[in-house]
Amino acid sequence: MRGIRGADLRELPGIKGHVKSGTLDGFDQSGGVAIGQGLAETLSLRVGDTISILTANGPLTPFGRTPRIKSYPIKAIFQIGMAQFDNLFVYMPLPEAQLFFNRGDEATVIEVFLHNPDNIDEVRQAIDLASSRPMIMTDWRERNKTFFDALTVERNVMFLIVTLIVLVAALNIISGMVMLVKDKGSDIAILRTMGATRGAILRIFLITGASIGFAGTLAGFVVGLLFAENVETIRTWLNSMLHTNLFPSELYFLSKLPSVVDPSDVVTVVGMTLVLSLLATLYPAWRAARLDPVEALRYG
Repeated sequence: MRGIRGADLRELPGIKGHVKSGTLDGFDQSGGVAIGQGLAETLSLRVGDTISILTANGPLTPFGRTPRIKSYPIKAIFQIGMAQFDNLFVYMPLPEAQLFFNRGDEATVIEVFLHNPDNIDEVRQAIDLASSRPMIMTDWRERNKTFFDALTVERNVMFLIVTLIVLVAALNIISGMVMLVKDKGSDIAILRTMGATRGAILRIFLITGASIGFAGTLAGFVVGLLFAENVETIRTWLNSMLHTNLFPSELYFLSKLPSVVDPSDVVTVVGMTLVLSLLATLYPAWRAARLDPVEALRYG
């Protein structure tokens, strides 16, 4: 439950442009609430229906505090795309929230939303300097530390898996080049007898192996980029085909599978792949250059 001014609610990055039904116009005077799409579907609610809200912080009586319950009309339904907001959050006008929770003119928590979350350290410092009294501040990194730690572990494991895949591909290049050298032994011997140097033979097989590595890397880059840019469409198609949920919002707190192409990661993976594929051609190329023409022609 969040109490907020209507003007602030309309400008929230997650709410602005994501109201699926209803309107936030006149929110402060409406006496209604705005709820998430997930919560509306769970409770089978639509705009115009009423929702009852209960709080234990009711009026003080001789018998102690009594619960307070009140019904509010639903003025708007939003869908941010984050399950935590869409399934749990309810926004009501700030004066109404202060009255309902018996807070007077106070606010228990002030939330600050940033257009660039990477500026959190500068904003925290500015708020701390502007505050006239001590306060407790928590940011998105602290609230989601466990989640981001898990993502970091997954990221490192995925990089290790990619490295192992590239190594397996490099072994395939080595075996393929070794077989190529064996099959082309007679041709290598003829080139040597015609005056080709060992360096020329070495360059031929290096270029051949590097071409294989470059072609594979280019194909993987194009396919990977297309997959990353269309991963949500692919996920939706697989869900409909397999009749299952491959990305449950209850676990990942997101209703859609996000995808961002990091140029630095792309350069790292592509560069590592090209280097390993080139290294994989060194031994077969060296073996081809060291091939004895006489022995190759005799047993070729």
